[in-house]
Amino acid sequence: MARAAQPGDEEEDTSLSFDSLAGFADEAAGQRQAVAKKKEQGTAKATCVCGAVAIAFGLPAVWAWHDHSAQSRKAHGAAYATYVGVWRSKTRVTKGEKLLSHFEDAQGVRSFCSKCGTPMMYVRKRSPKMVNLPRALFTTRTGREPRYHVAIGELQDWAYLGEKLVPLKGYPGVVWTGGKRKAPKKEG
Repeated sequence: MARAAQPGDEEEDTSLSFDSLAGFADEAAGQRQAVAKKKEQGTAKATCVCGAVAIAFGLPAVWAWHDHSAQSRKAHGAAYATYVGVWRSKTRVTKGEKLLSHFEDAQGVRSFCSKCGTPMMYVRKRSPKMVNLPRALFTTRTGREPRYHVAIGELQDWAYLGEKLVPLKGYPGVVWTGGKRKAPKKEG
């Protein structure tokens, strides 16, 4: 049978002080940061369409963006190109380096697979320590999601802007906007 507390017995202090709570919060924050860092460690890997050229970089990418400029649109044959920017020192060609072809213009150097034509990287003259890699080449995460739009003033009127899409009857897997886009209202 337990003995009842008597006057003069010392009680164990079970209260938490501000300092102990702050220490606990600091420890928890440190653990969350360590888990986040561990998730970001590793390598992002990319390949061209034919698989002859492969590129890798140490995570995370520095930033990611959608490029609407005419140069990127034409180089990729698409409404816009999505890139991840990475330090050149963290990037390496892991396969097929001799198969890379290069095109240089006033803005920088673009590299392509000479076998299949896939755009592999773009180095701008104004930032030679960075390499821009097309996001679509990666089957792994890159450590950054595209949150920026470059050259948005060059956005094409034919680019998909998130309109509602519906299945196209008789063509499984094909969706469309359901008809012509509405013409802008004329003033007057």
